[in-house]
Amino acid sequence: MDFRVLSWDNPFYNNLRNLMDLSDETASNKNVSVPTQTYMRDAKAMAATAADIKEHPNSYVFVIDMPGLKKGDIKVEVEDDNVLLISGERKREEEKEGVKYLRMERRVGKFMRKFVLPENANTDAVSAVCQDGVLTVTVQKLPPPQPKKPKTIEVKVA
Repeated sequence: MDFRVLSWDNPFYNNLRNLMDLSDETASNKNVSVPTQTYMRDAKAMAATAADIKEHPNSYVFVIDMPGLKKGDIKVEVEDDNVLLISGERKREEEKEGVKYLRMERRVGKFMRKFVLPENANTDAVSAVCQDGVLTVTVQKLPPPQPKKPKTIEVKVA
């Protein structure tokens, strides 16, 4: 085992030490910048939502597994003209009388992913289809700019 990884100069330990130091300071100083609960919740939601991204000649395709979700549970938006935001919430089933869970492994709660779109993405041509528990979001590409043609200038005789 390489013990250099465990040295106190390791960035992981530095971040951990800084967080521990901040927790002592925040009790007396409320101006310290620490992540909010909302930020931490959103970060967990983003980390838990896996996606495949494909580039086709005329489009970008985002594929995300969404088993058991209905159309109303999923939200697809474009924000800031170049960020694709896919979010939603998987709700817990209503408990029936006399029924109890022996094991609950399926995730419940909010999910979210943000993707910065390339410059050639046409944010006015975005479509989303959810079929068999798989969400497919297609973003069409803008046509490539036409190369400038040389301009011919007529020479006049004076």
